[in-house]
Amino acid sequence: MHHDPPGPDRPFPDPARDLPLADELSAVSARVAGLLLSEETVATALGLVSSMALDTVPGAVGAGVSIVDERGRRSSGSTDARVERADALQYEFDQGPCLAASAGRQLVRVDDLTTDRRWPRWAAAVAPLGLRAAMSAPMVAGDTSLGALKVYAGQPGTFDAHSERLLTLASAQAAILVANVQTRERARQLSEGLRRAVRSRDLVSTAKGVVMARHGVPEDVAFGILVSRSSEDGVPLADVARAVVDSAVRRRR
Repeated sequence: MHHDPPGPDRPFPDPARDLPLADELSAVSARVAGLLLSEETVATALGLVSSMALDTVPGAVGAGVSIVDERGRRSSGSTDARVERADALQYEFDQGPCLAASAGRQLVRVDDLTTDRRWPRWAAAVAPLGLRAAMSAPMVAGDTSLGALKVYAGQPGTFDAHSERLLTLASAQAAILVANVQTRERARQLSEGLRRAVRSRDLVSTAKGVVMARHGVPEDVAFGILVSRSSEDGVPLADVARAVVDSAVRRRR
């Protein structure tokens, strides 16, 4: 197959131009991989994701995450007080790019807040903050919408198609991160709950043994005594059991 040689009208291919996101992809993926390995809470993770978006998207002066779930709407990981305020106004007026991005599951870009007419009340309230442009990308994991990752700029026309690709990439990685951290956090809480339940059960069993030995009663009667004391004193059964076991320990001493 014949190919025309490079010339004025056919320059040499520019790999950096052909793959403008190569470096960004590598950097973002590496940073998020590190987060997945090291972060223990959703709040901490979202703070790092926001910082990553701020560093990655050219012209951004603030970034943050809007979480939209069954508990309501709230912000997390904001890098700037203005971001927190702009988000709060979205929740107050029930309008804005983050809510639209989350609900529609598609990127929303605002080139100039002073001329954009989609969310007039929010845009007018945000103007005094010195924010002139905004961009929000939805965070979606599987079939679940987790909210939106957003960046703000101080000058109109700051964001472009390249910025959109960067934020979309970051939001996709953020969604995976948030979903993983939330799953791990729920698993940790469940594990702690199970450990508490086992400790409580063992404590009650030990207390039953103390009551049985002390009063010469069978197991069901001993348990009834503990339950009755719990009801009369208005304290959890585990606390009654702990007091009985502690008293037995003190007697041995």
